[in-house]
Amino acid sequence: MVLLFDADSLIFASCLKRKENDSDEKFYFNIEESVHKFEEGFMSIINYLEDIYEIEKVLVFSGSKGNFRKYISPKYKANRLAIDLPPLLNEMHKFVKDNYDSIVGYGVETDDMVARYWYNLSQEHGRDNVMIISIDKDYKQFPALIYNYHYNHKCIYDISESEAMYNFYEQMIIGDGADNVQYCKGYGKKYAEKLFVDCDSHYKYTKRVYELFKKIHKRKAKQRYIECYNLLKLRTN
Repeated sequence: MVLLFDADSLIFASCLKRKENDSDEKFYFNIEESVHKFEEGFMSIINYLEDIYEIEKVLVFSGSKGNFRKYISPKYKANRLAIDLPPLLNEMHKFVKDNYDSIVGYGVETDDMVARYWYNLSQEHGRDNVMIISIDKDYKQFPALIYNYHYNHKCIYDISESEAMYNFYEQMIIGDGADNVQYCKGYGKKYAEKLFVDCDSHYKYTKRVYELFKKIHKRKAKQRYIECYNLLKLRTN
């Protein structure tokens, strides 16, 4: 098994202290404490998977820069501008790059780099021999093995082709609040479930979703559909 570890979320989490009281600091200021928390979390995830699979290789991904999606829409992730970033975040990204030889992309997101490697390695080794490690739901648009290590989940997903197709077009409708992608406000999972009840091809999904975009966006439907698609679709090439 080849593991593709999207480390961005774990890096961010490693900068956060567990608060015992409201007055406690929420960030670490000592790099050694953040490093310890990262390494402890990283190894616990790898050790858990090693008890289930024969691990051949672990590739780590982090800290990609210059996301092209921000040129598609200035609203993309604009809701994150006010977030108070941990003071050690850049140092931790450098630590992971230097010590784990993490793979960094330019002009794309870390998700896109993972998607690219997942696609190529799945073609080479077979999809059952490659696993994505991430808490990010966006990877469910691929027919992949995914391990969500979040303490509320700790679940291995085995996404089929049909599930992956459904997941992506459902997201076109419900959007992604974390990334500020909302093109069909007021339409959610229940609506998508009814809309896609007999869909079994990209053509049918595309037609149904585009009809909804025309209903909402009128003459700008095509432009908005293309924007939404390109913001949500992870790149595999």
